[in-house]
Amino acid sequence: MNDSSSILIVEDDSTMRHLIRDTLAAEGIAAQMSEDSRAAANLIEQSRVDIVLTDLMMPHLDGMEILARARHHNPDCVVIVITGYGTIESAVEAIRKGAYDYVQKPFEPDALVLAVQRAMEHARLVRENKSLREQAGERREGDLIGSSRKMVELKNFIARIAPFDTTVLIQGETGTGKELVAKFIHQWSSRVGRRFLPVNCGALTETLLESELFGHVRGTFTGADSDKKGLFETVDKGTIFLDEINSISPAFQVKLLRVLQEGTYLRVGGRDPRTVDVRVIAAANADLEKEVEAGLFRSDLYYRLNVVPVVIPPLRERREDIALLAHHFLAVYGAKYGKTISSISGGALDLLRAYSWPGNVRELENVMERAIIVADENELQPVHLPRLSASGQEPVESDDVLMSLEEMEKRLIVKGLRLTGGHKGRTAEILGISPVSLWRKIKKYAL
Repeated sequence: MNDSSSILIVEDDSTMRHLIRDTLAAEGIAAQMSEDSRAAANLIEQSRVDIVLTDLMMPHLDGMEILARARHHNPDCVVIVITGYGTIESAVEAIRKGAYDYVQKPFEPDALVLAVQRAMEHARLVRENKSLREQAGERREGDLIGSSRKMVELKNFIARIAPFDTTVLIQGETGTGKELVAKFIHQWSSRVGRRFLPVNCGALTETLLESELFGHVRGTFTGADSDKKGLFETVDKGTIFLDEINSISPAFQVKLLRVLQEGTYLRVGGRDPRTVDVRVIAAANADLEKEVEAGLFRSDLYYRLNVVPVVIPPLRERREDIALLAHHFLAVYGAKYGKTISSISGGALDLLRAYSWPGNVRELENVMERAIIVADENELQPVHLPRLSASGQEPVESDDVLMSLEEMEKRLIVKGLRLTGGHKGRTAEILGISPVSLWRKIKKYAL
């Protein structure tokens, strides 16, 4: 899993320490370990540590002290506490003092990985937001790259509607940058100092999605050993971005509508309504109006979400931005891979402009990253690009080219998403894998 987060495991028990590291490593997440809490505290104070997983009960310095030192040294440090039996009250206290989440041992591997992935995403968003503030200053729209008429109109529209605390529905094809637009709406709103949290509804089953968003009470299902806060509760006063909202079930649509209309919800298995103040930004990769006509999406929820509609134009409708985007990715990935490529040849630009980019900006980014990796010159040439078909359907490769299993898997996923219009649930069903597995592979291949 590609992420620049530095992760530290602080656990005095050798077996548990190595189990946590190996569980994360199986998902491609690298972490360093420390068996001594004093040494861990020194490391946290002397170097950049983005995420800390710490046991609560340890000799010398306990988990609360590690939490305090991490947050004091780096307020953006994300801390997950690991609790044993009988220490839930301490975990709740840690949350109050700034811990991001807790995991109870013995833990399910998926629960640990999900908690760390959420922490990594949070750390990444914090870094991006800080970078945007530092680089863009007052022009916070700078990273919505594009000077075409449609992009200028989009940026101006976002700047107008962002300060108004209302629900926003973003529609656009896969790869157009819906999460980026949602993030910028949050940054220009009065909630900018609060959390922004993206949730991919299409990556979770209905039961898991409800538990993740609303939380659950102890004993509701197997493994629910304690009450758990939902994401709506953790992001209170902030903004939550619900991507692929068109994938949620009719039953869950009713529950989401209640949150939007009344600001209340029930934890899974709970009876007492809970109140929340969250701005909801939703996105769909399907035409919700047609979904309503087909009886797949509730009309009342659609109208409640669609208070302010934002439509992102596909890349093929703003071709004048392709060169600007290509040069942006040239700088990004040139720096990442230590390449000194300073320009893109006219022939390469012609190929990029002629292609219709069904995968939009995300596909252009992937093509540019690959080209920069294989290029061995100071200028990017057509030979460094995949053979982009004039019809723009997909990059063309010769039949006699032998590719890796990972490349074959990636292409199957891309084709599945294209055939289903980006619907991850149906794509997972066609490929014979779970939605969660598909989500992980999409993240792995940056699709």
